[in-house]
Amino acid sequence: MTHRHTPRLRPLRLVAAAALGLAALGAQAQDKPVELKFAHWLPATHPLSRLGFEPWAKSVEAASKGTIKVALFPAQQLGKAADHYDMARDGIADMTWVNPGYQAGRFPLVAAGELPFLIARPGPGSAGLDQWYRKHAANEMKDVRLCMVHVHVGTFHAKKPITEPGQLKGMKIRSANGTVAQTMSLLGATNVQVSAPEARDALQKGLADAITFPWNSIISFGIDKAVTHHSDMRLYTSNFVWVLNKGWYDKLAAGQKKVIDDHCNNDWAGKVGAAWGDEEDAGQAKLAAMPGHTIVPVSAAQLDVWKKAVEPIYTNWVRAADAAGVPGKAALDDLRKELSDRKALN
Repeated sequence: MTHRHTPRLRPLRLVAAAALGLAALGAQAQDKPVELKFAHWLPATHPLSRLGFEPWAKSVEAASKGTIKVALFPAQQLGKAADHYDMARDGIADMTWVNPGYQAGRFPLVAAGELPFLIARPGPGSAGLDQWYRKHAANEMKDVRLCMVHVHVGTFHAKKPITEPGQLKGMKIRSANGTVAQTMSLLGATNVQVSAPEARDALQKGLADAITFPWNSIISFGIDKAVTHHSDMRLYTSNFVWVLNKGWYDKLAAGQKKVIDDHCNNDWAGKVGAAWGDEEDAGQAKLAAMPGHTIVPVSAAQLDVWKKAVEPIYTNWVRAADAAGVPGKAALDDLRKELSDRKALN
């Protein structure tokens, strides 16, 4: 009896074995370990590493049950600061941290976040800008996949006090991004174009008289050795985007894509913006307590003079947005509303 049934059972056994084999393959494909090469250009000791990059990386690794390993490449290891967008596009890194303003004019819409005297608070300001920009990123940054947008707020740090726009005439200023550079030109200053890591050198050699920078980074980049006066105002914002290589993302298993999507959202933008932005702002008190440093007060009346002086920068942005096919005035009104709802307007 047994012999008679064996031939019939064997095919069933083979089918069962094949099904088990396929199930095992499916599980492997689902959990295939991948590395996320995340490049940025800040020193490894910079507060954003501790407050943004590292917590994000740990959270991604935990949520993916260790199948996505994040390898951080700080300090321009994989390429220059200004090249980080193209590095993500070209797959030199899988993810990069980009200052879009380092390539003036290339990303006109996201530059709205850089407008002078617009954003007062970095956490809610980051969430507002991120929410607003998600509508535009698919067109403006179509070579990559946007993860999030966040900001920091900065001011003038100089070798002498700066309180009035008229004082900028003839000064050499290291600008934080393209919009700040436009603002400095409008007010009669000469722009010195160097990235953040090269700024201290430029100031010490006398190539620049002042720098636009956030408060705490003055200390973390050692620029406190080169400047002594710090204007107490919310002069400008710098935008930063985290972008992914599309090919890297597309190859992920469905569960892994969900992990990345859950870490590339508006909540994370607000979290990173607040964690780093608030830490940057805390640098003001540190500088105030340092010998030889002066926090320069700016009155409400002086602030009004600044705001009037920079109005043409807003007009320029609206024109640039119109030229990019987005109605500029309506887009700027949308952004102001987004910021106002979050109590982040300057």
